[in-house]
Amino acid sequence: MENKLRKLYISLVFIFIYAPIFVLILYSFNDSKLRGSFSGVTFKWYVELFNDNEVLTSLYYTIVIAVLTTIISTFIGTVAAIGIYYMKKSERFLVLNLNYIPVLNPDIVIAISLMVLYKVFNIDYGFLTLLASHIVLATPYVILSVYPKMKQMNKFLPEAAMDLGATPFYALRKVILPEIKQGVFAGSLLAFTLSLDDFVIAYFNSGNGVVNLSTQIYSMARKGINPSINALSTLMFIAMIVLLLIINKKSEEGILYD
Repeated sequence: MENKLRKLYISLVFIFIYAPIFVLILYSFNDSKLRGSFSGVTFKWYVELFNDNEVLTSLYYTIVIAVLTTIISTFIGTVAAIGIYYMKKSERFLVLNLNYIPVLNPDIVIAISLMVLYKVFNIDYGFLTLLASHIVLATPYVILSVYPKMKQMNKFLPEAAMDLGATPFYALRKVILPEIKQGVFAGSLLAFTLSLDDFVIAYFNSGNGVVNLSTQIYSMARKGINPSINALSTLMFIAMIVLLLIINKKSEEGILYD
C-alpha cells in the first residue's frame, strides 16, 4: 500500500509539472487561433514560424550567443577555478564568497547593474553587450561546477608530473583537465542553458535588432497570444529534450562520466 501511494504521489507531481507543457504542445497543432477549442490538426503555425524573419533572426542570435557564452565562460571559469584552488586559504575564502554574490543575486539586479555600466561607458546595446552580459551570468556557475572537482583531485599529481619533467602546461592538459573534466562539462552545460533561456538580462542589455528567443516570445505575446508562440515554445522544449537524451547516452557510454 505504501509503495502504491509513493508511486501515485510521484505521478501526480510529474503530471503537475508536465501537463502545461503537453497542453502547449497539443495547441501548437491546433487549426484554430482560439485557445478554448481544438478544431483540428495542422502544421501551418510551424510553417508560419519558419517564414517569420524576426523569429529566425532571434533563433540565430540565441544559438550563436549561447555557443560563444559556453566556450568563453567555460574557459574563464575553469582557469579561475584552478587559480582559486592554488590560492592561500584566506584569499580562497574571500574569492569564493565573492563568486557566490552574482549566483545569489536576482537576475534583475545583475541586468540593471550591467545596463548602468554600459551607459556609463557609452557602450551601444547590441550583440557584444548581450554576449558580455551572458558571460558575466554564466561564469560564476562554471567556477562552482569546476572547483569541487579540483578539491577531489590528488593535489600531488601535477607536482609529480612536473617533477618527472612535464611542463606546467603539459601537466594542466594531461593531468589536471582529465581529473576535472566532469566539472568542466557540467559547467559548460549550465552556461549553455543559462544563456539559452535567459530573458531578464537579455531584455535590459540587448538592442540594435539583436534579441534572443525569450525576448522575441515576450514581444509576440504582448501583441496577443498567437499559436506560433506555442510552436516556437514546443521546438525549444524538444531541443532541450534531445540535448538531454544525448547527454544521458554519452553518460551511459562512459564518455562524459567515469
